[in-house]
Amino acid sequence: MVTITFADRSTEKRALAFLLGRFSGRALKSGEHLVPEAALAALAEQNIPFTVQGRATYEQQMAALRGASSTSVQ
Repeated sequence: MVTITFADRSTEKRALAFLLGRFSGRALKSGEHLVPEAALAALAEQNIPFTVQGRATYEQQMAALRGASSTSVQ
Protein backbone atom coordinates (compact mmCIF):
# COMPACT_ATOMS: atom_id res chain seq x y z
CA MET A 1 0.00 0.00 0.00
CA VAL A 2 1.10 3.55 -0.78
CA THR A 3 0.09 6.79 0.92
CA ILE A 4 -1.07 9.56 -1.43
CA THR A 5 -2.67 12.99 -1.12
CA PHE A 6 -4.52 15.30 -3.49
CA ALA A 7 -4.05 19.04 -3.99
CA ASP A 8 -7.67 19.99 -3.39
CA ARG A 9 -11.05 18.58 -2.43
CA SER A 10 -12.47 18.52 -5.97
CA THR A 11 -9.52 16.47 -7.25
CA GLU A 12 -9.89 14.16 -4.26
CA LYS A 13 -13.59 13.59 -5.02
CA ARG A 14 -12.85 12.89 -8.68
CA ALA A 15 -10.12 10.42 -7.74
CA LEU A 16 -12.26 8.62 -5.19
CA ALA A 17 -15.13 8.34 -7.68
CA PHE A 18 -12.72 6.73 -10.13
CA LEU A 19 -11.06 4.42 -7.59
CA LEU A 20 -14.29 3.25 -5.97
CA GLY A 21 -15.03 -0.30 -7.10
CA ARG A 22 -11.74 -0.64 -8.96
CA PHE A 23 -9.25 -0.76 -6.10
CA SER A 24 -9.33 -1.37 -2.39
CA GLY A 25 -8.05 1.39 -0.16
CA ARG A 26 -8.69 3.62 2.82
CA ALA A 27 -9.25 7.32 3.32
CA LEU A 28 -7.69 8.56 6.54
CA LYS A 29 -8.89 11.52 8.63
CA SER A 30 -5.57 13.24 7.92
CA GLY A 31 -6.56 13.61 4.25
CA GLU A 32 -4.19 10.87 3.18
CA HIS A 33 -5.30 7.83 1.23
CA LEU A 34 -3.90 4.31 1.32
CA VAL A 35 -4.07 2.68 -2.10
CA PRO A 36 -2.36 -0.26 -3.80
CA GLU A 37 0.53 0.55 -6.11
CA ALA A 38 -1.53 -0.43 -9.17
CA ALA A 39 -3.91 2.44 -8.42
CA LEU A 40 -1.12 4.96 -9.04
CA ALA A 41 -0.84 4.02 -12.71
CA ALA A 42 -4.62 4.07 -13.09
CA LEU A 43 -4.86 7.56 -11.59
CA ALA A 44 -2.06 8.79 -13.87
CA GLU A 45 -3.83 7.35 -16.94
CA GLN A 46 -6.94 9.33 -15.96
CA ASN A 47 -4.85 12.53 -15.61
CA ILE A 48 -5.76 12.86 -11.93
CA PRO A 49 -2.89 14.64 -10.14
CA PHE A 50 -1.73 13.24 -6.80
CA THR A 51 1.32 13.33 -4.55
CA VAL A 52 2.94 10.15 -3.28
CA GLN A 53 3.88 10.45 0.39
CA GLY A 54 5.58 7.04 0.45
CA ARG A 55 4.86 3.48 1.43
CA ALA A 56 2.16 3.13 4.07
CA THR A 57 3.56 2.34 7.49
CA TYR A 58 2.38 -0.62 9.51
CA GLU A 59 0.74 1.78 11.96
CA GLN A 60 -1.22 3.51 9.18
CA GLN A 61 -2.43 0.21 7.79
CA MET A 62 -3.50 -1.06 11.21
CA ALA A 63 -5.26 2.22 12.06
CA ALA A 64 -7.15 2.02 8.77
CA LEU A 65 -8.23 -1.55 9.52
CA ARG A 66 -9.29 -0.78 13.09
CA GLY A 67 -11.22 2.33 12.16
CA ALA A 68 -12.48 4.98 14.54
CA SER A 69 -15.01 2.70 16.23
CA SER A 70 -12.57 0.39 18.00
CA THR A 71 -12.97 0.10 21.75
CA SER A 72 -10.43 -0.60 24.43
CA VAL A 73 -10.23 -4.01 26.06
CA GLN A 74 -10.72 -4.09 29.82
